[in-house]
Amino acid sequence: MYKQSFSTFLLVFICFQLGFAQSSTDLIAIDVKKSGKNITLGQITKITDRDGYDNQPSFINDKQLAFSSADQAGNFDIIIYNFETGKFTNLTKTKDQNEYSPRLTDCGLYVSAVTVEENGKQRLWLYPTNFGEPELLYDDIEPVGYYDWYDNKAAMFVLGRPNSLVYPYSKEEKLTISQNIGRTVRRQPKTSIISFIDKNTVFERDQEKSFAIKGFDIKKRELVDLGQTMGSIEDFIWLDKNYLMSSDGKNLYARKYNENQWTKLGEVSLEGYGKISRLAYSKKLGKMIVVMDRVND
Repeated sequence: MYKQSFSTFLLVFICFQLGFAQSSTDLIAIDVKKSGKNITLGQITKITDRDGYDNQPSFINDKQLAFSSADQAGNFDIIIYNFETGKFTNLTKTKDQNEYSPRLTDCGLYVSAVTVEENGKQRLWLYPTNFGEPELLYDDIEPVGYYDWYDNKAAMFVLGRPNSLVYPYSKEEKLTISQNIGRTVRRQPKTSIISFIDKNTVFERDQEKSFAIKGFDIKKRELVDLGQTMGSIEDFIWLDKNYLMSSDGKNLYARKYNENQWTKLGEVSLEGYGKISRLAYSKKLGKMIVVMDRVND
């Protein structure tokens, strides 16, 4: 069982080899009200509060959040937080491997995770929500960095030179959708589109660079344009099928996918905290989770 006091880390993959840059971070919950184009930020609450690594949050239902966390020995496990009870539970507790980037599978029976195995292989594993035995999903696709689900298959950021976005239509057909992509891979809600950052397309305005956000329609097998990142920021999420959200330092921004202008929603200012990195959102719960760096005085 995981204790109710802890913190987060920032995961960084370096080229084909895996490397870590660890900082002390926390998970912060923000109440969000969305009505059409109007998005309002409300009460801010700490979920975690410790010197350590708690990161990569992902909602798995309307009351539970999964994230990756490191214990005092430096082992990274998947933790489940329950908003109703305020309790934390270990989904994984392994000494010989580390788990990152949890997501709920389409079938709802598993929480998937990028797992760094004892031999150093970095592959996608499935962890049953009933705490049964884990299963290796794709034995021949590695090293996996980031991913998201569509039709019970994972679109995966595969590390390399360059990094690639791969979707396995079948065991025999593994389609490379794009290369030289950024670290965010997100399904556009209620569509068959997997969105990603295309670093091959660079925009420059007022000496600031930004990248193209593109989507690949899994059903139609065609690319679509989804606008631009906010500067060189590589983290974004979907609030719904129309609106994206990103952050710049302590500020949160949103825009409609077919519009160019990012609109500032507000600032998340907490004493002892620096910039925002990762984001997660639950429409049913009306909450957003941001990962914030702890600032040492």
